[in-house]
Order: sequence, then structure tokens, then C-alpha cells
Amino acid sequence: MRQMEAGAQLEAGDGQVLRATQALQGGGVVGYPSETVWGLAALPVPRAAVDRLYLLKGREADKPVQLSCLTQGVARRWVRPGQRGFGALAGFWPGPLTLLAWAAEDCPDWLAPGGVVGLRVPAHPTIQALLERCGGTLATTSLNPSGLPAASSAAQARAYGLADFLLTDDSGEPAGVQTGSVGLASTVFDLRTRRVLRRGAVTEAELLEALP
Repeated sequence: MRQMEAGAQLEAGDGQVLRATQALQGGGVVGYPSETVWGLAALPVPRAAVDRLYLLKGREADKPVQLSCLTQGVARRWVRPGQRGFGALAGFWPGPLTLLAWAAEDCPDWLAPGGVVGLRVPAHPTIQALLERCGGTLATTSLNPSGLPAASSAAQARAYGLADFLLTDDSGEPAGVQTGSVGLASTVFDLRTRRVLRRGAVTEAELLEALP
């Protein structure tokens, strides 16, 4: 299995990100804000960590998680080389776009059921800091029990009570209160069929115009 790319060192004193990292390394699930909705994250390997993510959310086993990545370069490592249009649409990252593409051969099957992987590079500084600390990739999904709306505020994320650790800033306030989630989930685009599967901030017209 490849080593996942790490970014630059975090600034000293980022205690909450360190605590979140420790929770993940212990097999736990962390709640975090993003520029879309609040999310739940687990380490992508081992499988037991991802299984816990499914358990807490009550997610159906046949619904894949998303891989949130620190950079375009990290995301590219999880996909099969040579997929037409991937590079063009990766230009929307970091941002509210999830791409479905054929997975790289060494991508574990629990992250890519049917050989298809979902990828995003989030823009929010909190999840970027966590990704930087955790090797560049996390298995993620929206923070909500299956069938309920995704959390769009720190209060809602706390009320759902799904995370083993809810990422907060060093003051003890939930991270993202000032620079938090906007409540609109990412656009989901299937690169294989060139179809939008979920509408979000990035429009279908923008995506189709960018494709070669």
C-alpha cells in the first residue's frame, strides 16, 4: 500500500487538531467542519476504522464513503491513470466538488466498491489541517445519521452525537463557528458517465465546459 503524502508541518499549539489526530489513530471517528456541510472522518486504513464510521452513521454497506484529500496530487494517487477529464475537473479543487472515477489498482476494495472511488479536496482550513496531520487522506461522509439532514452548524453536529471527537479550536468552541460550513453539500460528478449525481455549488454547466 502506498504511503499517503503529508503536507507542511502544522503550526505549534494546534492542540485540537492533535487531539483529533490521536482519536483517529486510535480507530475513532472525528467530526469536522468543511466549506460545505459538517463531516465525519476515519483513517482509510485499517478497514476497522471505516467500519466504525459506517456503524456510527448507520450507513448502508453498499454506499461508499468519500476520500477527502489534502491536494490534487494526493487525490490523483487513488485513481486509475489516464482517465479523460480528471485533470481538467481537478482544477475545481480545493472546493465543493466530489468526483467519482475508476480507482487505482491498489485502492482497498472497502474504499472503492465496484472499483469506483469518490474523491474531494476540501477548502476549509480545519479539515485541511487534519488531513495534513493524518497523511493526506481520510475516509469521510457527511455528519448525520443516515436519512437525516447533514449538520450545517456546530450545534447540530454536537446534537447528533455521532463523533468520538468533535474538532474544536483551542478556546473550546467548535471549529468553524466563524468560518464554518455553509450547509450546501458538494456537487457529485461521475467522471465515467459525465453526469451530475448531486447538485451543489459547482454547476453542471461549469463542469461540462471544463471537460475536454
